[in-house]
Amino acid sequence: MPARITNRRLLGLDRSGPPPPATLSDQALNPWTLPNAIGFTRLLGIPVFLVIAFSSRDGKDALAVIVFFAIGCADYLDGFAARLTGQYSRLGAILDPIVDRLLVISGMAVAWRFTLLPRWAIVVVIARELFMLGLSRYGLKRGVELQINWPGRVGVAPTMGAPFFAMAGVHVVALVMLYLGITLALWATVLYVRRGIAETRLGGSILRR
Repeated sequence: MPARITNRRLLGLDRSGPPPPATLSDQALNPWTLPNAIGFTRLLGIPVFLVIAFSSRDGKDALAVIVFFAIGCADYLDGFAARLTGQYSRLGAILDPIVDRLLVISGMAVAWRFTLLPRWAIVVVIARELFMLGLSRYGLKRGVELQINWPGRVGVAPTMGAPFFAMAGVHVVALVMLYLGITLALWATVLYVRRGIAETRLGGSILRR
């Protein structure tokens, strides 16, 4: 754990400075940490959510909503645990965004199955998430580090919130979250691609949300 950590940094409000050295591409995965345990629990929760949601009559099962909410909130919990304990790891840097994207795709799949959100918008969200997964894999093979930008960071909550509120039956809020999330996600993707091209040309590195 660092010698000094401010409350703003502990709470995730201060993201200034370089990424923790333990998360960089040349470091060992180091899977045995508390944040990674939370991450694996989140990952295992996704199929549980899907089984419950797809078994429901209309996609608005209360238990499915609770499970989805818990997995989404734990995204903050694993980051908080890493900052509190100093247990950063390369695996955590890889696992966290993958779980986030799988959760978004799972929520959107349920929204598609039960027509809880406009299907054209669901296609845009899923296509973007799959594109980012592919981009991440491409970067990892080449030792490229995609560092999260602010539109990408801020866009996670509304993108996750859209299927959550749709399943909870709050349609207007779900639509607001959906369109806000799409806007931020596409903005972030453009920035990732532009920076990736620039850094690749310079022989540099990028990649993390």
